[in-house]
Amino acid sequence: MKLYEDLKWRGLINDITSPELIDKLNEGGMTFYVGVDPTGDSLHIGHFLTVIATVKRLKDAGHNPIIIAGGGTGLIGDPKPNVERPMITKEAVNHNIECIKKQVSNFLHEDITIVNNADWLLEMNAIDFLRDYGKHFNINYMINKDTVKRRLDIGITYTEFSYMILQSIDFLKLYEKYNCTLQIGGQDQWGNITSGLELIRKVHGDKVKCYGLTVPLVTKSDGSKFGKTEKGESLWLDKEKTSPYQMYQYFINSEDVMVIDYLKKLTFLSKEEIEKLEQSLKEEPEKRLAQKALAYNIVKFLHGEEEAENAKKTSEEIFSGTYNNMPTIKIGKEKINILELLIETNIAASKSEAKRLVVQGGIKVNDEKILDEKYDIVLNKEIVLQKGKKTFIKIEK
Repeated sequence: MKLYEDLKWRGLINDITSPELIDKLNEGGMTFYVGVDPTGDSLHIGHFLTVIATVKRLKDAGHNPIIIAGGGTGLIGDPKPNVERPMITKEAVNHNIECIKKQVSNFLHEDITIVNNADWLLEMNAIDFLRDYGKHFNINYMINKDTVKRRLDIGITYTEFSYMILQSIDFLKLYEKYNCTLQIGGQDQWGNITSGLELIRKVHGDKVKCYGLTVPLVTKSDGSKFGKTEKGESLWLDKEKTSPYQMYQYFINSEDVMVIDYLKKLTFLSKEEIEKLEQSLKEEPEKRLAQKALAYNIVKFLHGEEEAENAKKTSEEIFSGTYNNMPTIKIGKEKINILELLIETNIAASKSEAKRLVVQGGIKVNDEKILDEKYDIVLNKEIVLQKGKKTFIKIEK
């Protein structure tokens, strides 16, 4: 299967700017780029699809990747759908970029060209920005882009409004310096990508052939945000922020209706392997082979085979009830506060002892450390309550 057909089968193409791109993708040899907004010191699972997995697929097919770390654009922030992004300091942005560079190199197991758009954006003065680039952007054109239009009713600052121009300058600079002719981004980046193409056309003429490709956003079956824990926290690719076991548990609990979609998009298993897992899901869903393959392969890619084996073993031991002869306790409630749960399970004799255990980091729920005494546990599935390294209790509703 050629690259474009494989990407299409996996559901990794939301839109392309020209049918010409199909042959270009299949032929190989293009230089393309993906941008990273350095708002954190680690990539999260949302980045995994475009920044890691898609980059690897295209690179393995003979294309040349560039990753832009937004040292300039990160100081502004891509407009959010309903609120202005908080400003981040230059020091924090620079720190985050260094962390992200290390992650990208580790995950892709080789040196990847990583550039910082601060190199050109921070050198530009206001008059040059307006004369050299602003003159190419029509206000009517800009306000009709989705990223801007969705904010017009509640208001958008000029700072956020200008983000589209800054990202367009990125594409222009990479075209001029590296002959980069393709930008890839999430489906919400379509307006920014096409604006970059328009800027290149206006500066260098109609004969220049550049392209854009957007990747669908990954969601849950109800359309809600993918890659968030029950506490609303992101799944980080840094194992110090999200442990391999936590990552494994998140994916092994994937819904049946979504797991094949996740296997296609997030793993490098072949079409034949995934179709075999899909058949198993239909015929013997209780075995959860698709979920196990998904969880194992993602952890293996991110953290190595040893960590994947450990996460798999721990999960099997804990949820089979064999881990330290783990007892099971039923709680007849939909939701329970962590301190109340510690008392009901006899882990703590009093509320003050329970509070001390939580505050000092001695309590975990499904291998996730709980530090908030006000944390409520929703008992919509089986969980494992842990005190220290030796006390495990399985909690059922």
